[in-house]
Amino acid sequence: MTNGGVEDDKNRSVVTDHQHHQNQPPPPSFQGVPNYPPPPQQQPPATGYPQPAQPYVAGYAVTAPEHRRLPCCGIGVGWVLFILGFFFGAIPWYIGFFLLLFSRNPRERPGYIACAVAAVIATIIIVVGVVRGSGVWS
Repeated sequence: MTNGGVEDDKNRSVVTDHQHHQNQPPPPSFQGVPNYPPPPQQQPPATGYPQPAQPYVAGYAVTAPEHRRLPCCGIGVGWVLFILGFFFGAIPWYIGFFLLLFSRNPRERPGYIACAVAAVIATIIIVVGVVRGSGVWS
């Protein structure tokens, strides 16, 4: 019976420890650095008025970036030059290529890059056509 008594003592200590942990308050949650100010509180929207959809991060007000409408019917100068290049030869593509070098608007860059690619292809085609027409390779 001594073996059963040892097991009973182990079980009692486990139960005693378990009960001891239940009476303690939970550990405090992480609150960040003590000297850092708390995040600003977001005001709830007024009821009855439609609110625009905004991204939300808990505790912080997040505003979406404002985008102005692109010129030339909303497609941008680069794409207009790319389309015009098919009608007026490669000259608008070369203009778009040079605008790419000085552009700071990331929304305009895809059209300028399309112009640059088209200008390179047009240059290759023009050079091959001039060389082939001069009779150098014949």
